[in-house]
Amino acid sequence: MAQRLNGRVAIVTGAGRGIGRAEALLFASEGARVVVNDPGVNPDGTGHDDGPAAKVVAEIKAAGGEAVANFDTVATMEGGENIVKTALDSFGRLDILVNNAGILRDRMVFNMTEEEWDAVIAVHLKGHFTTTRFATQVMRQQRSGRIINTSSESGLGNMGQANYSAAKEGIVGLTRTVARDMGKYGVTCNAIRPRAGTRLVLSPEMMEAAERAKAAGISGPQLDGMAELTPEQVAPLVVYLSTDEAAGVNGYDFLVGGGYVSLMSQPEEIRTIWTSEGTWTVDELARKFPNSLGRGLVNPAPIPAAQG
Repeated sequence: MAQRLNGRVAIVTGAGRGIGRAEALLFASEGARVVVNDPGVNPDGTGHDDGPAAKVVAEIKAAGGEAVANFDTVATMEGGENIVKTALDSFGRLDILVNNAGILRDRMVFNMTEEEWDAVIAVHLKGHFTTTRFATQVMRQQRSGRIINTSSESGLGNMGQANYSAAKEGIVGLTRTVARDMGKYGVTCNAIRPRAGTRLVLSPEMMEAAERAKAAGISGPQLDGMAELTPEQVAPLVVYLSTDEAAGVNGYDFLVGGGYVSLMSQPEEIRTIWTSEGTWTVDELARKFPNSLGRGLVNPAPIPAAQG
């Protein structure tokens, strides 16, 4: 390894397993000191186990690196502050924040409970904010830092995951704004949409959601062959985005998995119609929309053809 991150300190949330673990190990191999955060919850966010984070810390130390465990939840402001405080108390600085922690509570939107919605939003979307809120205070003062957030292809729309999709696409919006808030201080913020066969991706809930979408002819993230894609194939991009070499990359999101990395498009206007009256009427839109803005639009979930 080139030891690109010697002297740097990185926090990785949800680092006890899967992608977070692979990221933490690779950061350590590049010379970073690592805060391994993970409360060791089940895929649905219940329970607690210090074991996963402690085991990753032991792996890093066994390989000659430096790491400490943190078991706080990212879902509260206190937890986010404690995670950042762990880095400062243990290593005296903070250079890199990787927001990776996540849970699943899949349900069709018409059956989803408030608790299922709130739990997923709290860990994913609020969880990105709680750590970022306190990390950016440090990074702003030192005028340097790297933040890498974890979104998902599900943010583009995935059947049975209204809570998860909303949180994951919200993370992309958060990423773009943090990039603009912090860029002048030498801090970058980017996001990834990883493809890897983790326990969340290959959970019964995700597999069922994919099968439902496939059976209904609805497009969405495909899980075929996902088991062959490893977290270790995702981690190098996250580490690269944390280096000085990526200082000019700010506010973007990337699809990463296997042997490829894709830069995702930034939303932009693709077609526009105007009215000379200054305000559209419903009648005018009904006449002009179908052959202008509506031309070629495809319903991603059409009404099934009648069964004869």
